[in-house]
Amino acid sequence: MSDVQVSGAGGRRRRSAGGGGRGRVRGGRRWLAGVFLLPALVLLGALVGYPIVFSVVRSLFDASGDGFVGLDNYGAMFSDEGIRTALRNNVIWVVVAPTVSTALGLVFAVLTERIRWGTAFKLVVFMPMAISMLAAGIIFRLVYDQAPERGVANAVWVGVHDTFADPAPFPGAKPRPRAGLEASGGGSFTTGSAVRAGSPVLLPLVAVQPDDLRGARAAAAARPRPGKVTGTAWLDFTRGGGGRPKAIDGDEKALAGLRIEAVRGGRVVASATTAADGSFALPAGRADGARLRLPAANFAEAYRGVDWLGPALVTPAIIGSYVWMWAGFAMVLIAAGLAGVPRELLEAARVDGAGEWQVFRRITVPLLAPVLVVVLVTLMINVLKIFDLVYIIAPGSSIRSANVLALQLFQSSFGTDVDEGLGSAIAVFLLLLVLPVMYVNLRRLRKERRR
Repeated sequence: MSDVQVSGAGGRRRRSAGGGGRGRVRGGRRWLAGVFLLPALVLLGALVGYPIVFSVVRSLFDASGDGFVGLDNYGAMFSDEGIRTALRNNVIWVVVAPTVSTALGLVFAVLTERIRWGTAFKLVVFMPMAISMLAAGIIFRLVYDQAPERGVANAVWVGVHDTFADPAPFPGAKPRPRAGLEASGGGSFTTGSAVRAGSPVLLPLVAVQPDDLRGARAAAAARPRPGKVTGTAWLDFTRGGGGRPKAIDGDEKALAGLRIEAVRGGRVVASATTAADGSFALPAGRADGARLRLPAANFAEAYRGVDWLGPALVTPAIIGSYVWMWAGFAMVLIAAGLAGVPRELLEAARVDGAGEWQVFRRITVPLLAPVLVVVLVTLMINVLKIFDLVYIIAPGSSIRSANVLALQLFQSSFGTDVDEGLGSAIAVFLLLLVLPVMYVNLRRLRKERRR
């Protein structure tokens, strides 16, 4: 027994000696490691170190670069309204974009484990990462286009809206001048005199869009009917000219579906809708002696959707395009972490009666916390430098509302009012914002190594 121990001790001594020898070899050749690292260090200094030092020094001088102004550029940075807007938008970006992307990535990663085509779904979600920011910006500039015939977002929005709300039959139409119809407020038109049974009313309109007349029949003059107030609404326009104003010519089109209201004392006492030939009839007992009104709903402009790239929504819209790109990145990293979660813990919780929501909230998410932090911190660093999407997607009318620090840096340094001193100050400030996030990330990496 003692021989084994001695032998073991000797073995330990031999191992210790061998280890010391290896340590001396490493120490003796540190200069060789330095030689190999020198090109990388020189390149790092040229591409990273020198620009940082130069930016710090340049931020202390004026626009010309000759006059020393100290910290005045930093003071001007916080007094400028555009830069304050950029700073506020950066805060929104840092809070919203990484959080939403990480949350969606977590949901996708967990759900794709339960579906048959999970791998294909992950591929589709991750595919936007293969697209450059420039290409993604061009895509979403088209997606958010105001015109529903070009912008996908508004095409869907208008389709949903028109499903639940009837569009105006003749948007933009108006009465022919001096035809007896007067504007009565809110876009409606009312006859200048009261109508009588036995005297058909003529309601000539113009400025009707050709698309609204597809399939329209020729207008027919209404005839007097006992106990009815009758009339006709039509497009008083003859192609090629030659038609008579305020008179129904042979091929002039009827305006079907137009709402007509009889108004007496400010109240609607009767209403009707024009037929396929443009004619209408109202009960004389109510409409006789009243005035006819064409409500504004007949002529309201077609719903054109939401102004996604207007000043109010431009930042959320651009964040949406960023999430579209980076949710796949978050999903892949989280799915890799999810693959390392012990399945026996999940099964044990289910056996003990825990529901899927409880398993997700109390077991899956805590076990994935290190991965979630990695994804969140990485995306926070990424959005602090966001530039491409904002520069491409935001139109000129909304660029100030969508401004971020990286874009402001570009505009201050290379825009119309070139001030490299102010641009350098913004660059230094942006670096200071990134440093705390990088420090947290480095500390987390060191803790992981110690484990």
